[in-house]
Amino acid sequence: MKTTLSVLMLSLLPGLALAAGEHGHHEGHHAASMQQSMHGVGRPGQPAEVSRTIAVEMSDDMRFTPAAIEVKAGETVRFFVKNAGKLNHELVLGNLAMLKEHADMMREMPHMQHAEPNMLSLKPGQKGGLVWHFDQAGTVDFACLIPGHMEAGMTGQVKVAQ
Repeated sequence: MKTTLSVLMLSLLPGLALAAGEHGHHEGHHAASMQQSMHGVGRPGQPAEVSRTIAVEMSDDMRFTPAAIEVKAGETVRFFVKNAGKLNHELVLGNLAMLKEHADMMREMPHMQHAEPNMLSLKPGQKGGLVWHFDQAGTVDFACLIPGHMEAGMTGQVKVAQ
């Protein structure tokens, strides 16, 4: 019996390794895709360059407060983010197309762990910071990409003035 169980367990290992490899491949592809789509959104900022801090609160009513933020092109901002809810939430900066693509991926792989410089994931009651440099005028979107949150209206915009 012990030998049969051992053989069965060993026969499953190649399939598990293949599944893990595929998951890593998709995440790697996603990271490369995200980097390409960040054009016009800005780049990670240096803490020493921060000109001001903007407090943002995430709540279980699927809202960011404030949902509309104004900055100037060339400004480096620290977002001080608080999850005031009882659910996990995240703030992800990007353009609308990139955010929708990532939200679709999160629906397919809801337990995917990610840590990119344009995103901050917080558990209930947690606080965190994100430093971002806005390099050109335009609009930068942000959203919570946990499945169902963006669709429920958990979105916002940063208007970047010249």
